[in-house]
Amino acid sequence: MHSHPDPYVRVRGAREHNLQGVDVDIPRDALVVFTGVSGSGKSSLAFGTIYAEAQRRYFESVAPYARRLIHQVGAPKVGDISGLPPAVSLQQRRSTPTSRSSVGTVTNLSNSLRMLFSRAGRYPPGAERLDSDSFSPNTAAGACPECHGLGQVHRTTEELLVPDPALSIREGAIAAWPGAWQGKNLRDVLDALGHDVDRPWRDLPAEQREWILFTDEQPVVTVHPVRDAGRIQRPYQGTYMSARRYVLKTFADSRSRTLRAKAERFLAATPCPMCGGSRLRPEALAVTFAGRTIAELAALPLVELAGTLAEHGGPETARVLTEDLLARISPVTELGLGYLGLARATPTLSAGELQRLRLATQLRSGLFGVVYVLDEPSAGLHPADTEALLTVLDRLKAAGNSVFVVEHSLDVVRSADWLVDVGPKAGEHGGQVLHSGPVAELERVAESATGRFLFDRSPAPEREVRSARGWLKAGPVTRHNLRGVSAEFPLGVLTAVTGVSGSGKSTLIGEITEELPGVGRLVSVDQKPIGRTPRSNLATYTGLFDVVRKVFAGTREAAGRGYGVGRFSFNVAGGRCETCQGEGFVSVELLFLPSTYAPCPDCGGARYNPGTLEVAYRGRNIAQVLDLTVEAAAGFFADTPAVARSLATLLDVGLGYLRLGQPATELSGGEAQRIKLASELQRVRRGHTLYLLDEPTTGLHPADVEVLMRQLHGLVDGGHSVVVVEHDMAVVAGADWVIDLGPGGGDAGGRIVAAGPPAEVARATGSATAPYLARALPRSGTRPR
Repeated sequence: MHSHPDPYVRVRGAREHNLQGVDVDIPRDALVVFTGVSGSGKSSLAFGTIYAEAQRRYFESVAPYARRLIHQVGAPKVGDISGLPPAVSLQQRRSTPTSRSSVGTVTNLSNSLRMLFSRAGRYPPGAERLDSDSFSPNTAAGACPECHGLGQVHRTTEELLVPDPALSIREGAIAAWPGAWQGKNLRDVLDALGHDVDRPWRDLPAEQREWILFTDEQPVVTVHPVRDAGRIQRPYQGTYMSARRYVLKTFADSRSRTLRAKAERFLAATPCPMCGGSRLRPEALAVTFAGRTIAELAALPLVELAGTLAEHGGPETARVLTEDLLARISPVTELGLGYLGLARATPTLSAGELQRLRLATQLRSGLFGVVYVLDEPSAGLHPADTEALLTVLDRLKAAGNSVFVVEHSLDVVRSADWLVDVGPKAGEHGGQVLHSGPVAELERVAESATGRFLFDRSPAPEREVRSARGWLKAGPVTRHNLRGVSAEFPLGVLTAVTGVSGSGKSTLIGEITEELPGVGRLVSVDQKPIGRTPRSNLATYTGLFDVVRKVFAGTREAAGRGYGVGRFSFNVAGGRCETCQGEGFVSVELLFLPSTYAPCPDCGGARYNPGTLEVAYRGRNIAQVLDLTVEAAAGFFADTPAVARSLATLLDVGLGYLRLGQPATELSGGEAQRIKLASELQRVRRGHTLYLLDEPTTGLHPADVEVLMRQLHGLVDGGHSVVVVEHDMAVVAGADWVIDLGPGGGDAGGRIVAAGPPAEVARATGSATAPYLARALPRSGTRPR
């Protein structure tokens, strides 16, 4: 007789990050939502513990040699987990963006479309049939030979290479040339070749200027350097390289991001003259399906592509392939991404869009018995699109899978079969499971911040809507899906820009620049990382670390040893541990196994050498101070005004749980955005500032949204203007003015559907936002003041 397997995933003694020895039982074959304020430990439980352990167990079964090729997370700090199936993680982390990655490659739809053109395309008379690789710009068989499948060629001009023609070559007229010895060498070679390097550039003959900048010749001459006092410089053989050749070589071959960025300033990207930007060879572009080339179909929004394929009949081969394509497109459009085209480059997508594309691909995979662990799949979603997302999650569950979701959206929370609420607060004040059970039972948990918002039935307080002090006109804008759109933004108030995903919100606010009359100072706060390496952290980005280092350098111990401010930096030689070069960890190479990271054997992860760590301020050394949370540091530095002010603004935006030395690579997009906002808030502001924020509530619990909105309203009350792109209807309801774009995404959007105070927009017909905004408003609306 078979006993029924345990239907629960049972976690015992989880201590990852701030988890305090958590024991929790979570049902399988259910939609389980993990909630809690930002930094409470819910991601540490779902991703850092459950998913990490499932991945570790899977890798145990993989051959050691193969394991070397796979990036692995370390073993989680947990006593035991039982009942754990294999897991698939869909996080909001991007892989390294590349211009060759697109919507089509992420979803594998490009493969199906290429197969359709190869087998069922209409070929010119007498043309040889091509295989599917010939329709890919990422293969040698398909890539346009002129632009190598990039669709663009990089050209340079005299104006770009020589911005100031009044200078001579010796004075640096050729701005694109390298500095230091290499630049001097090129000048000396030109001099030896007989060119006048002291004459203003504009006075040189045109054919000389053309040769200096654009020649492909590389003559070698003997250079006799001018002798410096006391230094003997011997003649040497110098090779000339034109400015264009140097720039193109640096841009193509240099591994230095800084050098490549500098080279890019002297290049202009233009559509490839051979393929017209389509990235493909002429033979591939000569094949059509439904009267269009593969490049034309890949440029269509997926909704239109599906319509075109559905209308086209044709032989049996074409019918089978189009049905497969339509079946693959369906989950993508269902998740509200029908406005995207297959050719849309991955780096231009938001993290939420990218995660939903991966989710759509999983729907087609047909896996069952798997745990899907998702990181805020509703991020960047309009409430109308969230309903479609819930349908998709239900389908994953119905196929025999467990769906574990880290979420803040109350609509997703209400739809859960089971709720795991972590808290009660953030950082060291969190890390406990307050509730694990059905959603309705959370109402009995008094200390839950989630319960307060989920079950609060008291009407929202009425508030007076501020009046504009002036108006800012943007447009007419014709870009992406906006066609001659003009918008008026009120000044001195909080404006929310709304609309479904892909309706044109970010494109519209991207047109607001400091050049527009009435803007004054412009501060744009986005969700890009504050740094790409662990050396960049919260303290270094906010400037807080500069003051902390001065405090340590000012101690009697440091003065006695002759330690200056630089001694307390882990980025330069002197005070840092040289074994790990201030990283705090070292890479350990293992034969036949992946290299792994371990705390530095000399400093134990402290990053500094023993001499530096002997200097203490109020009983703590510099490494111990970096390990303090913002909240703890605020008390520690209460009487150091420059540090206290920075810490106070970080607390004001709800980041008290982060450690001062928290690496930039461990921060979410929402956390990075709030750090940038805090950096701006601590500056002394004179005159009017316009703040632009793109979805500032992404990754925020409703309790944290309250904290953030207090800050934004404080900025407006201080005489500034704030414009937010937002999907959270609680935020939109609290705005003074709403600009709603739509009605749909892509070509179905791109126009202003409604504009006015929230109560007015909530009554607008034809607006996807209106019904959801009406629900979030106080019963009697808001009064103008």
